[in-house]
Amino acid sequence: MPEHISINASTVDPVVAEALAAIAAAPDIAALRASRNATVGEQSAIAKLNAALKNLPHEEKAAAGALIGQARGELNAAFAAREAELSKADEVAKLAAESVDVTAAAVPAGIGARHPLSLLQDQISDIFVGMGWEIAEGPELESEWFNFDALNFDVDHPARAMQDTFFVDPVDSHLVLRTHTSPVQVRSLLERELPVYVLCPGRVFRTDELDATHTPVFHQVEGLAIDKGLTMADLRGTLEHFARAMFGEEAKIRLRPSFFPFTEPSAELDVWHPGAKGGARWVEWGGCGMVNPNVLRAAGIDAEQFQGFAFGMGIERTLMFRNGVLDMHDMVEADVRFSQQFGVVL
Repeated sequence: MPEHISINASTVDPVVAEALAAIAAAPDIAALRASRNATVGEQSAIAKLNAALKNLPHEEKAAAGALIGQARGELNAAFAAREAELSKADEVAKLAAESVDVTAAAVPAGIGARHPLSLLQDQISDIFVGMGWEIAEGPELESEWFNFDALNFDVDHPARAMQDTFFVDPVDSHLVLRTHTSPVQVRSLLERELPVYVLCPGRVFRTDELDATHTPVFHQVEGLAIDKGLTMADLRGTLEHFARAMFGEEAKIRLRPSFFPFTEPSAELDVWHPGAKGGARWVEWGGCGMVNPNVLRAAGIDAEQFQGFAFGMGIERTLMFRNGVLDMHDMVEADVRFSQQFGVVL
């Protein structure tokens, strides 16, 4: 800027016109704000004219200052108006981008479902709660005494071997991943007052390979009743009611002699499943029997006054022949399509 300059309309009007054009040409709010310094800021041409006022003769300063002040006011007003205009346009664009067409077809959302094993376990529990039984639970990491000794397993019983049981290091801690839910029965006898009627559902662990019919982690449901005067007839009646609730009124059961360390006499439980895939037939369902007196004595119960029965079956096995599931992999691979076959139940 020259040291002596004439400041009048012919000097100021072109500066104002150029700044107004730059303000009007800003395409968006970001570009406008980026141009602030060049149009109305300290580096703008109008600001430089304002700085030159000090070099004017005294008699010209008043008129020149009024002219520049009017010009700066015009430019600031134009900048604010353009800023408001672009801000409104930006807001309208954002609203348009976020708009929802309420007439468009809804996009279906995938809905999860509870696993059929969980549903079946709850259904079984409801059946026994309806008969006045209690639901009992216990730890999955269990003492070897609860898992074997209290249930009358000999120290050299094959089930204790490493090939059947997951022992927890160090082995001398005598902790195992429970191989059945029977330890919960023992805990129930120690914790509850007699008589005892408990159902014990839960997850158990054995060293099986995963194939179509086996898995190392599965679920069992076991029942225990201890009272005065209980007999095999009570056991049979309970299991018949359970089978009909599970498989329909035409279902029936049969008991075949067997051996288990914790029951005497013991029996294998078969169920006649009228709706079985491939036609009605007998299917092995689980094991049962009268509680061995040694188990009662281990829990501090007088085996002369109290008797009881126990039974147990796998929930996966029940689901397989109840609903025609052919491969255990379907139950463990977390494919929601498998669960959805049983209905979306939350």
